[in-house]
Amino acid sequence: MSMIKIENLTFSYPTSGDNLFENVTFQMDTDWKLGFVGRNGRGKTTLFHLLLNKYEYRGKITHSVQFDYFPYTVADKSRLTEEILQKICPFVEPWEITRELSYLEVDIDVLWRPFETLSNGEQTKVLLAALFLNEGHFLLIDEPTNHLDTHARKMVSAYLKKKKGFILVSHDRCFLDGCIDHILSLNRTTIEVQNGNFSSWMANFTRQQESEIAQNERLQKDISRLKQSAKRSAVWSNRVEASKTGAADKGYVGHKAAKMMKRSKVIEARQQQAIKEKSELLKNIETTENLKLSPLQYHTDRLVTFSDIIICYDNKAICNPVSFTIQQGERVALDGKNGSGKSSLLKLLTGEKIDYTGTMTIESGLIISYVPQETSHLQGRLGNFARQHHINESLFKAVLRKMDFERTQFEKDIKYFSEGQKKKVLIAKSLCEQAHLYIWDEPLNFIDIYSRMQIEQLINEFSPTMIFVEHDSTFRETIATKCIQTVRLTKNR
Repeated sequence: MSMIKIENLTFSYPTSGDNLFENVTFQMDTDWKLGFVGRNGRGKTTLFHLLLNKYEYRGKITHSVQFDYFPYTVADKSRLTEEILQKICPFVEPWEITRELSYLEVDIDVLWRPFETLSNGEQTKVLLAALFLNEGHFLLIDEPTNHLDTHARKMVSAYLKKKKGFILVSHDRCFLDGCIDHILSLNRTTIEVQNGNFSSWMANFTRQQESEIAQNERLQKDISRLKQSAKRSAVWSNRVEASKTGAADKGYVGHKAAKMMKRSKVIEARQQQAIKEKSELLKNIETTENLKLSPLQYHTDRLVTFSDIIICYDNKAICNPVSFTIQQGERVALDGKNGSGKSSLLKLLTGEKIDYTGTMTIESGLIISYVPQETSHLQGRLGNFARQHHINESLFKAVLRKMDFERTQFEKDIKYFSEGQKKKVLIAKSLCEQAHLYIWDEPLNFIDIYSRMQIEQLINEFSPTMIFVEHDSTFRETIATKCIQTVRLTKNR
């Protein structure tokens, strides 16, 4: 057990005039399991890179452990998985690798397959297992859940709970609650460490914000009252001073004017103290403005019908038959393991050509808004993006501002945005579109916790008709009115 100490850390990117971190000081125990939370673009990954000594900074970082970063970069994915693991953890015994993989329900046969043939979920599990086998190392785990289905997230969370010595960036609230014992929160102006899981931290943080808001309201009233009093004292003082002209007893009048002036100064000092107290509040308040949505009403209740749909690749079935309907006002969640055809079902609705058997009926004239999984195609300025997709640019940017975008982002090329910011671009586009049916495919990958709650509130308020895939169980349970299970075939037909 040792400490990782960060003292007076100050850092800014060369292309930015503002400090991302300024005189930040905190410390962590190397035995802790820390969940790292904060808004998109606040610097979570940047802090990891600073711990890895990738950037120059001012201040001091003291530690006696070696840091390992996940996702680990595999240079040649055509090599056998076993060879890659030998490079990551060269001193472990084969039985130790077998043990770790069994904890994560990964078939031992993956070791003798090229790494590139593993699914994204399998790659995630294999690399996590290998990194934890390096004894004495401290892991910096950056968003491991993005390629994991609901079952895999529960399994990896339980796996991490048995480990120690890591910082985990994740926006999945249930996942965090299942495996951490401390929270590292990247706030608007500070970084703080607190004992407990995400739910306990969030409860404390909410109480703190409510207390500061209440105190701020009291101070605002105090400042307003003091301003009025100071204004009256100044008027009285000026009147008394003016009355000295021609007065019989100038000494008395002068004494009265001085007394009034002194009272005015006292009130002004109290006002400045109240302003100073107010300035120390609300520094870390995380506000989320209400979003709006304008779903269209369709003239019949039933919008879509799937009857015994089986997705096929290379003329082979990949899933069991799926049958369900989408009724107006329903929010249908597709749930199932990776590879069970969830995204393919959504793409069918968008008109993409995918082989399938069964019958799909889409009512005529149905207007659809689609949020895809992929963000790699995004590039160009936000204004061009809005024009390309025929949405109102002012409304589009206003929605992004409500989702915590800074105005400076509006002048950047989207391809340089963080992954979370790219996802917000796709969601904001969808929110600007009037549609009968909203189709969202894993919309929350990389999206921060505050924005997730903001989107939950929006959907519950405006009740759009939706079909979506999302492995954040908290989000799914909050908004779904119906859940459809898809089942992957273990053997192709």
